[in-house]
Amino acid sequence: MRKLYSALAWIVAAGVVVQAASIAFGFGGMTAYVMDGGVVDKALMESQQATFTGDLGFSIHDLVGGLVMPLAAFALGVVSFFVRGVPRAKTLAWATFALVFIQGSAGYSITDLPYVGLFHGANALLVLALAIYTARQASRSHEQVTVDAQSTSVLA
Repeated sequence: MRKLYSALAWIVAAGVVVQAASIAFGFGGMTAYVMDGGVVDKALMESQQATFTGDLGFSIHDLVGGLVMPLAAFALGVVSFFVRGVPRAKTLAWATFALVFIQGSAGYSITDLPYVGLFHGANALLVLALAIYTARQASRSHEQVTVDAQSTSVLA
């Protein structure tokens, strides 16, 4: 179970990387399209047709952020009830899920409130950091955790 727990946390972390890469690909392609004289307007957005290189980046961003990451984070939370030997497994897993849920909510709110994009970008870094920390906690052996806890109590 520890390996599954760790793998799910790494999937969430990888999702953040895919998110950043895909949105950069999308906006880079859109910028090149506009610089070449193309027009991005409501009609283009609603047409659902790829018209420039990088358009696929927006779809990838939507799919990974709206489906893959929430499912992986939820699965991480469920698995946390069955994993043994990982300190604060449930807390870390459900905190990761909460940040992913907030991230998705912020992402869907950007159209109405563009300044939410500032929070959306910063929160992505929190999701990445917490997911990596969670994955690494599961990778540590039980002996390492016990030794760390004893050395911390000795120092205190």
